[in-house]
Amino acid sequence: MLRPVGRFLDWLGEFLPDAPYARILLWSVLIAAAIAVGWMIWTRVNDGAWRLPRWRRRTTPTESSIEEEQWAPEAAPVRAWLEEADILAGEGRFAEAAHHLLIRSVEDIGRRRPGLVQPALTSRDLARAQAVPPRARELFAGIAAVVERSLFGGRAVDAHDWAECRSAYADFARTTAWKAV
Repeated sequence: MLRPVGRFLDWLGEFLPDAPYARILLWSVLIAAAIAVGWMIWTRVNDGAWRLPRWRRRTTPTESSIEEEQWAPEAAPVRAWLEEADILAGEGRFAEAAHHLLIRSVEDIGRRRPGLVQPALTSRDLARAQAVPPRARELFAGIAAVVERSLFGGRAVDAHDWAECRSAYADFARTTAWKAV
């Protein structure tokens, strides 16, 4: 049953030089390439994206928690964004106001997790991103769900939905939502 595999390996061996060390080296390179391709296929199946290995310096939990504690959102821009959204909501444009908060939430994620927000990612992708702490993910997903229902589902956003989005964004912008559990 393995005879065709053996014939293929013999045929492939005809292209290699006769020196034994060269054959060992070339077979090692071929095996390493096969392992790399297998690993790339494995990550594609698990993650849903083709990725090459990224060698990053891993931060210890204390370093990341120190960075997170030091980072604090500026209250003035958050208040300004909420005021802009409140003006839209005051005019009865609840869907636009919720969309405004979603865009600001994506910007917040981009500031807090550099490199996470990519042009091709959807709000659903960001709501499932493991780099975002669970509480912040939950709040962001609530805002995204309201906006998705209005933009893609054709459902009108009412004052109750708007109030939920506003409350979720106010909590989302706080540093406590970004602390890992």
